[in-house]
Amino acid sequence: MNTELIQLAVPVLAKGLVTTLVLTIVSVAIGFNLGLGLALMRLSENQYLAGFAKYYSVLFRGTPLLVQLFLFYYGLGQVAFIKHNALAWWIISDGTRCAAMGLALNTAAYTSEILRGGLMSIPPGLKEAAKAGGMSPFLRFRRIEFPLAIRQALPAYGNELILVIKGTSLASTITVLEITGYAKRLMSQTFAIFEIFAIAGAIYLVINLTLIAAVRLLEWRLMRYEAR
Repeated sequence: MNTELIQLAVPVLAKGLVTTLVLTIVSVAIGFNLGLGLALMRLSENQYLAGFAKYYSVLFRGTPLLVQLFLFYYGLGQVAFIKHNALAWWIISDGTRCAAMGLALNTAAYTSEILRGGLMSIPPGLKEAAKAGGMSPFLRFRRIEFPLAIRQALPAYGNELILVIKGTSLASTITVLEITGYAKRLMSQTFAIFEIFAIAGAIYLVINLTLIAAVRLLEWRLMRYEAR
């Protein structure tokens, strides 16, 4: 691979790396909290809350992320309510903010299913013991149910985080200059298709390997007493 091409491409793709990381952090932060709320709604005895969470998950998991981004960025701007709502228009009028919203709503659906599985895996006896000990529902959730659910859900959620990072590459289709967006620009300037995307792929690989190592370290810390 040409050294001059590497020296040209790496600084440019590094600019896109910042956008990729921002998209990932924002969408995961929003998506995790929304997903947790949806998981609790899904387990609720209220059939309307449970039904809403169920169909939300079906909708976002059953349609491609690319289609969702197109609908948000190109479609919502045609809705009169969105045009006249300052906050909604502020979100969808910018590609980066719209991509973050789309990624957050998408990952929330998958996160809700992952966390729901973790919450359902908690032995009923632990819940009954906490109730018998006089714990309030919130205290029981904070001290027992949520920590145990996270331990069970962490491996699957680590995979979801990797999918979110790879999903940020689709933001380039709605004018966002992240790693893939800058790679496309460099490709049109240099015509070095293989070399440019090989470097971009290597950057994604480094990010994901770092994330995998972090998730495994966190998993080890959470499970270290059981391992012993």
